[in-house]
Amino acid sequence: MDVLGRCALPSHLKDTQLSTPFTATILGAPRIGPNRELKRAVERYWAGRIDRAALEEIAAGLRRDTLSSLAQAGLDSVPVNTFSYYDQVLDTAVLLGALPARVRGVADDLDRYFAAARGTADIAPLEMTKWFDTNYHYLVPEIGPDTAFTLHPEKVLAELKEARTQGVSARPVIVGPLTFLALSKAVDGAGAPIERLGELLPLYADLLVRLAEAGASWVQFDEPVLVTDILDNGAELAEQAYSMLSGVAGRPAILVATYFGQLGAALPALARTQIDGVAVDFVAGADQPVSGLTDKLLVAGVVDGRNIWRTDLQAALSRLDALVGSAGAVAVSTSCSTLHVPYSLEPETDLDDALRSWLAFGAEKVREVATLATALQGGRDSVRAEFEASDRAAASRAQDPRLHNGDVRARLDAVLSGGISRGPAVERRKAQEARLNLPSLPTTTIGSFPQTVDIRKARAALVAGEIDEADYTDRMKAEVETVIRLQEDLGLDVLVHGEPERNDMVQYFAEQLDGFFATKNGWVQSYGSRCVRPPVLFGDVTRRQPMTVEWATYAQTLTDKPVKGMLTGPVTILAWSFVRDDQPLADSANQVALAIRDETVDLQSAGIAIIQVDEPALRELLPLRDADKAEYLAWAVAAFRLSTSGVSDDIQIHTHLCYSEFGEVIGAIADLDADVTSIEAARSHMEVLDDLNGIGFSNSVGPGVYDIHSPRVPTADEMVTSLRHALDAVPAERLWVNPDCGLKTRKTDEVTESLRNMVAAAVTVRG
Repeated sequence: MDVLGRCALPSHLKDTQLSTPFTATILGAPRIGPNRELKRAVERYWAGRIDRAALEEIAAGLRRDTLSSLAQAGLDSVPVNTFSYYDQVLDTAVLLGALPARVRGVADDLDRYFAAARGTADIAPLEMTKWFDTNYHYLVPEIGPDTAFTLHPEKVLAELKEARTQGVSARPVIVGPLTFLALSKAVDGAGAPIERLGELLPLYADLLVRLAEAGASWVQFDEPVLVTDILDNGAELAEQAYSMLSGVAGRPAILVATYFGQLGAALPALARTQIDGVAVDFVAGADQPVSGLTDKLLVAGVVDGRNIWRTDLQAALSRLDALVGSAGAVAVSTSCSTLHVPYSLEPETDLDDALRSWLAFGAEKVREVATLATALQGGRDSVRAEFEASDRAAASRAQDPRLHNGDVRARLDAVLSGGISRGPAVERRKAQEARLNLPSLPTTTIGSFPQTVDIRKARAALVAGEIDEADYTDRMKAEVETVIRLQEDLGLDVLVHGEPERNDMVQYFAEQLDGFFATKNGWVQSYGSRCVRPPVLFGDVTRRQPMTVEWATYAQTLTDKPVKGMLTGPVTILAWSFVRDDQPLADSANQVALAIRDETVDLQSAGIAIIQVDEPALRELLPLRDADKAEYLAWAVAAFRLSTSGVSDDIQIHTHLCYSEFGEVIGAIADLDADVTSIEAARSHMEVLDDLNGIGFSNSVGPGVYDIHSPRVPTADEMVTSLRHALDAVPAERLWVNPDCGLKTRKTDEVTESLRNMVAAAVTVRG
């Protein structure tokens, strides 16, 4: 595709004046606040408890603090415009005038923004999916025939002005045109969004000039799509697009930032343009060859921005020394934005000294960048103490016995050698139908029910020592009984205990498994105001005792209907944790799977007939290059089957998947061989069912009939329509009825009305 002929540059552009290189930076920063200040402020704004002015004041304070801390740490180029009220891709859609028509009638610009993100009673939100292979979720822009791109740079200009007012050397960060279009979705019969590149580039050109006029000396365009195979001709498009943009007169220096993998052919393509710098991830793309950059700044991502392990400073410095001479100049950076790691290690007071010495959170990574930049300029002796501490940590970690448990490794080998398959699916279905005797189109939920104020207060009181474990358990059992009674009143067929005792679907298990450490304040943004505390998987994993059996069996005593045992699968536990980097992921997955397998066997022994092992992150860890995907899917499927193959054929195994474009893993979903697979489908309008049919999927499936991430309550008629669409693809004897995902974040009244409508829809369609 030749995009140049379709681009008309603005006539007012001036001659280019390039900036001098910088030496130390990061590619982006978190915005939620070290104590989740933005989360609380945004949620208060949504609830009407604060006004826009109060929200903006809190946001401005967080931005000021971030700029100040990064500049004081020694960075001589600080990223700005990485702040967001919800998501940077949504921000880019606003920047480019690409919001869908259905939200344009919302008069207030901030409420219009949140309507696109969350929906309203009358407006459906944008779809949401994973940001490459991370646990961050972005909102998927919709590009239709009526999408007319227009530039709206007020946000980035305002944040640049804030930084300059503070005297900070600021570098605006914008999602690049290739990545924005590649991650967008065509709607209403439009062609592939990337075909609109020629229309978009003049806006980026105009933006460059406006940023230069506002005082920006460098601008960063994020193009992580270039480390993937999403675009068949990514290298060609990169060369065309950035040849055009680097030819803009009057522009600042351009840094094209790539991360999460190797650039491959895109690096020499970018090198042939007149851009001024390239950021390369030397953690995920450790063996990335570098050439052709002798007239450019190489921003070397040698400090891991995604994981929490301390950098081996000597190894990183050796890599930096080897890069000197391959580029016009070399700067030190994180491999990607530190959005993906907690703010600081300082609040984690429960760590033993050895484990603490192995870790580096966001603030510590910024210091590592500054240390390496100093060492690159002045040698290791200029920061000797930091290098010696790094060396001691590496030696301690290599020798710690918690990372080398011979018993668990021997048992894992023995189980694997015995096979990890169950009986044929047809025979399992017969045994389960005879045991469960469920109606057609059985109704259920995904697992969690709302975490009410009372639940959160009880958990906080337990942590503070105001109540003891027995009192807490009694309160949670009372909540379980309330949830069971509600489900019976609503007429659901397969019940759940609601998971009131669980702070998080991964952390709950990590706290009960040896080899994990759960943080106190290690919050990371997942999407919007949703934050998670990924546990740290640092050693070999073993299960001390049953983790869920007491709760499942108690719930089952309250009802004659089947209650699902609820577990999190091994791949999701890995994906939503910070995982040790000293052994293959597959080895860690199998250790976790063995612990989950033991739990399923104990649930079976306790009389639980349905066990759900959730794998919502199955696609999340999918490698970004096609050549690496088969190996990952093989061990991911094997880990799931290891965790679920220890029970008899009359135990019905469910799994749940969400937040993903499933096409690339559709074969693996079938290979999991779960008896019932519930799957996100509401925002994507049941599209996944065609994919499942295309590979001959023959087990039962529960496509989500309503979106739980929006506060709106869907009508029964809407869900009847969704179910009838589903029945066009799946026969009634294999179709389940359920929401898209767990109900933890919703309010009880929303959940009650939505589930009542869902049950009514199922009854209507059964008729």
